[in-house]
Amino acid sequence: MASSFWFSSGWLQLCAGLALFLFGMQCLEEGLRQLAGSKLEQLLARSTATPFKGLMFGICGTLLLQSSTLVSLLTIAFISTGLIQLAGGIAILFGANLGATSGIWLLALAGQNLSLSPLALPLLVFGVMGGFVGEKSKAAGRIVLGIAFIFLGIDQIKDGFSSFGEGLDMTAYQADGLLGNLLFALVGLLVTVVLQSSHAALMLTLAALAGGQLELGQALAIAIGSNIGSSVTTAFVGSLGGNRSGQRLALAHVLFNVVTCSLAFALLSPLAWLVGYLAALTRLAGNELIQLAMFHSLINAMGVVLFWPLQERLALWLVRWLPEREEPRVLITELAVGTEEPERTRARYLNERALDSVDAAASAVVRELQHLSRLSVEVICHALYLPVDQLTHAHPDEHLLQARPERHHLDAESLYQRHIKGVYGDLLSFMGRLDLPMDEAHQQFWIGCQVAALQLVDAVKDAKHLQKNLGRYLDAEPSAARDAYVDLRRNLLALLHELRELARTELPEELWQSRLSALDEKAAHFDGGFRTRLFAAVRRQELDGFQTSSLMNDLGYASRIFQSLRNVLMLSEGQELFRELRRVDQDEESLIVL
Repeated sequence: MASSFWFSSGWLQLCAGLALFLFGMQCLEEGLRQLAGSKLEQLLARSTATPFKGLMFGICGTLLLQSSTLVSLLTIAFISTGLIQLAGGIAILFGANLGATSGIWLLALAGQNLSLSPLALPLLVFGVMGGFVGEKSKAAGRIVLGIAFIFLGIDQIKDGFSSFGEGLDMTAYQADGLLGNLLFALVGLLVTVVLQSSHAALMLTLAALAGGQLELGQALAIAIGSNIGSSVTTAFVGSLGGNRSGQRLALAHVLFNVVTCSLAFALLSPLAWLVGYLAALTRLAGNELIQLAMFHSLINAMGVVLFWPLQERLALWLVRWLPEREEPRVLITELAVGTEEPERTRARYLNERALDSVDAAASAVVRELQHLSRLSVEVICHALYLPVDQLTHAHPDEHLLQARPERHHLDAESLYQRHIKGVYGDLLSFMGRLDLPMDEAHQQFWIGCQVAALQLVDAVKDAKHLQKNLGRYLDAEPSAARDAYVDLRRNLLALLHELRELARTELPEELWQSRLSALDEKAAHFDGGFRTRLFAAVRRQELDGFQTSSLMNDLGYASRIFQSLRNVLMLSEGQELFRELRRVDQDEESLIVL
């Protein structure tokens, strides 16, 4: 590319204009994101109350961000984290496609001879000055800079085409036939995919059309292809995410664009005639830029009219085509360590696009904490040499409690490395990358999330230490030490069961706190009684000092496991934001639950 710039100054101008345009879009996105902060979610909740409001939100969002692809990706993030429902997301996508026509209308109305650079220069000055005042002013300055760079990029693209296009004549490749139309539609699709922006692709098309390097028929075919290309990124991001809601919305976007553009391609000649007729009525028959903008708006409006009555039915079809994956009852299913190192478990719900919104990121973190808590409790059960389903029993199987450890049980250290460390690392990395203004409630929430994740990891680490002596004594002949370890295991399993039941119970705050206090008293009572029994056994010479010290240490590990999980439950129940985010999706439950 560097060598191509040396040989063609026009090509350099064109690429520089495109770079300025895309950079301006990035500045605009960042500024709006920082300025909106957590208010974006409140606006989103109000804007998706009805399909029409969702449509208007999509239109206005695309008008502001100048990127239907970005609005689509943000919508996928919102729906994946449960902030909006599928039907509301579909309405937003309809609006985003309509709003995508705003940029092309701007350049078409401005015309090829009107320069936007004089307006961009003072905007650059004010945008830079805004960065020296405060956080809000800095965000507003980024928005102004974004607009300025977009204007500069548009002028540079026009100048680049005027210079570079002198030796380039695309009009020689007529688009009258089916093959020609397909070729230019493919060009529009590829350019949009490469640039990740249908706006940028259409800006290039307008500049080429104004410079005489394209005919109107070719430009219309490129516009159809760019519409399909705008859904490719959405489909790719949606398919990568594990969340079914995001995948459904991505599929809805692909269906909308493919069906609409296929119909537009089949009716290309009648639509071109209609655009020419409308332009003649408005005395703009000689302005091909306006005709291209009009055509782009027409095909998107046609798609909205076609799909609008089918919104509810489409949502039902999408749920049927992409049903929810059945959540496994047990996450850790391997029975023994194999010769090959298994793949490390990673985060399930942390979507990069969720970082664009405080509440979307918060909802993703709550879901991932639930995932981490399930894994942690399962590792603790493995450390106790007990099946995970014993947590669901009010009265555990006494035979299992007395049994020797089975040889295929996994080591808690290997389980920690394989299933806990990767998810914990992903959580910390995700929370560390969030850089958005937050109110006090959200700041407290993030601190609570960090503490909750640390407490879960601490519980697993204590279980690793507990497993060492527990396995050795459970595998030994009957003795007072072995009986004490069985008693310790029985009590910890009972406490975990009661924590699980308390997490699943919907109770008034006062009654819930009363049950938790009773559980604390039960744990403290066992600790005191267990120490008393140990020293009584020492006096009877049933335990020696080495065994007693091991039991005292392991009692501490068991107590800290309970306290860590109890603290996580307190955090999730004590903060209003935790409870609100868990209520977003009725299928989600409290943190300490299987």
